Amino acid sequence: MKFYIVDAFADKLFGGNPAGVVLIDEGMDFPRDEIMVSTAAELRYSETAFVRQTDDREFVIRYFTPEAEVDLCGHATIGSFCALKDMQKIAKGTCKCVTKAGILNISVLENAVLMDMGTPKLIDKITDVNGLKELYGIMGIDYEHQGDVSDVPGIFLLPEMVSTGLPDIMMPVGSIEDLQSIRPDLEKLSKLSERYGVVGVHAFTLNAGDNKIHCRNFAPLYGIDEEAATGTSNGALTYYLYRNNIINEGTKNTFIQGEAMGRPSRISSLLTVSDSHMRIQVGGEAVVLASGDIRI
Repeated sequence: MKFYIVDAFADKLFGGNPAGVVLIDEGMDFPRDEIMVSTAAELRYSETAFVRQTDDREFVIRYFTPEAEVDLCGHATIGSFCALKDMQKIAKGTCKCVTKAGILNISVLENAVLMDMGTPKLIDKITDVNGLKELYGIMGIDYEHQGDVSDVPGIFLLPEMVSTGLPDIMMPVGSIEDLQSIRPDLEKLSKLSERYGVVGVHAFTLNAGDNKIHCRNFAPLYGIDEEAATGTSNGALTYYLYRNNIINEGTKNTFIQGEAMGRPSRISSLLTVSDSHMRIQVGGEAVVLASGDIRI
């Protein structure tokens, strides 16, 4: 089997979010789950995608962290189709990606890949003061000093659990300084994530002064202390911002992530509504760092 290391959501090497991509040999099935977990742990990236081609433009992808399988991973999907394009297995156009989170349409462009997110869902909100203090305290910042975390007059944002394939807590903070100061208690965050039934916390601010949304993502329950770019989480954040009247349908949104890790990522999203059907696309560029053979 061939493996790739791909920097997703970046236009040059050593930016964005690296992912492992393993291309299953033609006619072969996926390895045993424990082998895929061990391979992901050996590659040591937050997620590794295992890709099996089932038709000319149809692929089944399974995603593994060093700890467990997850239903979907945005940056590993972007990286996978970049690797497939690098191998000349696909050209520009639309592909179908079959995941445990559903079937997604993938648009392969000249220099970027866009992927459909799963159906957006609001799972729950955190509204009580004790719950808010607990969440922000675990993340290392004082909730009572957050004030109005939206720069839109009259709108006060609260944390919400949202999914477009994977559930995360969308956690607004009041400033870029607050975002940069986050230092979570990883053990407590793992327990909180397990209790709420989420992958982790996606913290963001609207008040960076550059018309972009800056964010940080933490998922220690799945062995990820912090992630430099998360497509599914920013898809969920797109839905959150739309629901809260921060962004409009049909507007391209730009998310900046990974700054605190020295791996700045640029993620784009687009939300459209047609015949009462909501479509969220997330994507960006990706570059291949390395490739080789896996002998298992």
